[in-house]
Amino acid sequence: MRIAITGATGFVGVPLVAALRAEGHEVVVIGRRRAGSTPDVAWDPEGGTIDRSALAGVEAVVHLAGEPIGERWTPARKAALRSSRVKGTSLIATTMASLSPRPRVLVSMSAVGIYGNRGDEELTEVSRPAHDFLGELGVAWESAADPARAAGIRVVHPRLGIVLHQDGGALAKMLPPFRLGLGGRIGDGTQYMSWISRADAVAALRFLLTNDAVQGPVNVTAPAPVTNAEFTRELGRALHRPAVAVVPEFAIKLLFGEMGEQTVLAGQRVLPAVLQRMGFPFRHAGLPAALRFALGTE
Repeated sequence: MRIAITGATGFVGVPLVAALRAEGHEVVVIGRRRAGSTPDVAWDPEGGTIDRSALAGVEAVVHLAGEPIGERWTPARKAALRSSRVKGTSLIATTMASLSPRPRVLVSMSAVGIYGNRGDEELTEVSRPAHDFLGELGVAWESAADPARAAGIRVVHPRLGIVLHQDGGALAKMLPPFRLGLGGRIGDGTQYMSWISRADAVAALRFLLTNDAVQGPVNVTAPAPVTNAEFTRELGRALHRPAVAVVPEFAIKLLFGEMGEQTVLAGQRVLPAVLQRMGFPFRHAGLPAALRFALGTE
């Protein structure tokens, strides 16, 4: 297929592009024109512009782009997070709807943060969104793809969990203190972490691109979410380091404010019900194997 991708230079985008090209697909990179950057398709989500002519013949679009969540949420930062997701998705969706012929599928990113802090409740794709900032952001993010849906394009929203690999994401931030033997649980450690290996995340996105029977939200997480206490214990074992430190809740709230409360201290016990029903083959269904892969010791 001829597949267009936003966020192609990101933590998930880079291995996804490599995997798609290895399978023989033609990848068309959508990005901003900057010094040293020459994307195949130029766009400006804030300005609402995109080079439509360069998208001719595209059969599928994977929309990964969006400002990173993991910074303190000032009012300006919240506005940027919402704008990057909603405006970018809306521009992609309306552009796809206007093309002739139209692409067949839009895989438009979402995240498990849409469920909010739900304790040990098992969450599937039919679980209700939260009414906090991340929940409302997730709903707006997914709704921004409605123009593509209305045009008859199959739209899939991968609700991505914590992607594990030492090259980036949450794990890369955790590794320095854990390698020094200073790692440990956060707060009481009971908050659930819904994780997935980067290899499985990339494979799931490819699966969603080509499986015409799937549409709507899809939890892209491994089938065995764990508590923060379990995660830190397994990471310590994988690194052969103690993991007995405790980061108090007040420190997270002091450092990160609302962002820390809704991400680091909150938890979602998310199950990949749709992927499992469709027979998706997880390479790393358990956390020990996923950590070995993420750390390059598999």
